[in-house]
Amino acid sequence: MAVSMAGFASNDAIVKSLAGQMNMGQVMAVRGLFATVLIGLLAWRAGALAAPKRLLHPMVLLRTAGEIGATTFFLLALARLPIANVSAVLQALPLAVTMGAALVLGEPVGWRRWLAIGLGFLGVLIVVRPGFEGFDAYALLALVSVLFAATRDIATRRVPAEIPSLMLSSASAIAVTLAGAALVTPFGGWQPVAPTSAAMLLGAAVLLLFGYQFIIMAVREGDIAFVAPFRYTALLWSILLGMLVFGEIPDGPMLTGAAIIVGSGLYALYRERRVGRLQPVTRSTDAGMAPDGL
Repeated sequence: MAVSMAGFASNDAIVKSLAGQMNMGQVMAVRGLFATVLIGLLAWRAGALAAPKRLLHPMVLLRTAGEIGATTFFLLALARLPIANVSAVLQALPLAVTMGAALVLGEPVGWRRWLAIGLGFLGVLIVVRPGFEGFDAYALLALVSVLFAATRDIATRRVPAEIPSLMLSSASAIAVTLAGAALVTPFGGWQPVAPTSAAMLLGAAVLLLFGYQFIIMAVREGDIAFVAPFRYTALLWSILLGMLVFGEIPDGPMLTGAAIIVGSGLYALYRERRVGRLQPVTRSTDAGMAPDGL
């Protein structure tokens, strides 16, 4: 799980480094094209592309829409904010999934986990710091990304079991690529893609697949309740890459808010193990719910 999070964080760093050369719509389109080819080959070899009519299931369509929104707003925030800040907000995703599962699906959530959810979003507010000096409106885009990602993850749990995960991933990759192509002009138009930039985006697509496959390995080989906390190592990788690659030094409010978010998520995981159920926080770590995935 830790290696998987390193793959996703490294992908984010590559994308952020290209923000000055092309807009995020173009990044989505080019990286998405590479990812579509790679995940499509995997899905084809696994025989996961049979019965494409399954992709018209309402929950599949909702999941795909959530993926498009989550990726778009995540990349817009990533282009303008320190990578660690965006990652810190994204760590609230398991708590958002738990809240959504309780409100939308009626899953039981005790008062202790509701308290953890409330504290987690307090941590998000500290990172975003609305109304205070240092506030950047792009931080709100990261929060919108979390809401879209939570919608995606809740919809994923309602997708019929007979629809393979690789089919869902292929659909998401194609949809994100097309959405990126549609956003190129509104976001500033197409820029020539240098061979080096194309190679970097190919590398980013490979890292997405790398992260995806290692999540699968982690979930299949390990106790998910034990593996799940290692999802938060994504924040450590993001802080490290931000410092080494971009010279971004996290400030006090960001570190404080991130600590509250992670602490709340870990407490929610602890409560799930205590009551002996695999509830949404734990399941938000599985392969279908990767951060900024395919």
